[in-house]
Amino acid sequence: MADDYDVPEIDPGTLDLSTVVADIDVIRQYNPHRHEFEMLSAITQIDRGAKRIIGYKDCAADDFWARGHLPDFPLLPGVLMCEAAAQLCAFYGSYLKITNTHLTGLAGIEMAKFRRIVQPGERLILVGHGLRTDRRLMRFHVRGYVGAELAFETVVVGVPLKAAG
Repeated sequence: MADDYDVPEIDPGTLDLSTVVADIDVIRQYNPHRHEFEMLSAITQIDRGAKRIIGYKDCAADDFWARGHLPDFPLLPGVLMCEAAAQLCAFYGSYLKITNTHLTGLAGIEMAKFRRIVQPGERLILVGHGLRTDRRLMRFHVRGYVGAELAFETVVVGVPLKAAG
């Protein structure tokens, strides 16, 4: 799938996840998601020139999905992996003031492929590469890893929304 989009490969084993550019408090300043729907734990890299953003979601045993999504074998639902990817891209647009809005709506998920399960106690590392990043449309190829293993990849499409009211 990556070949379809000409995005650079990154060896997740070489990523420095110890340097946090945005923790949950900073993420909350740019993404409106709260409580159970906060799908990002931290952002570790934002590179406007390379149109790249890297972050992660730490999955915990008390996450809302863990109790009911296969109770004897809890795993992060694929749709929530895609939601984490969408939140990563929305953060990029808001933080860099590309979209000029606090709200980015999910307009599409293209060619999602799931390769590995993600379970409580694991960290889902998200690497997003911007395919189009302008005020009208955000389109990112996102790969999710657990350690060095590819868990999923997709293309996320987001559009700026105007707040109701």
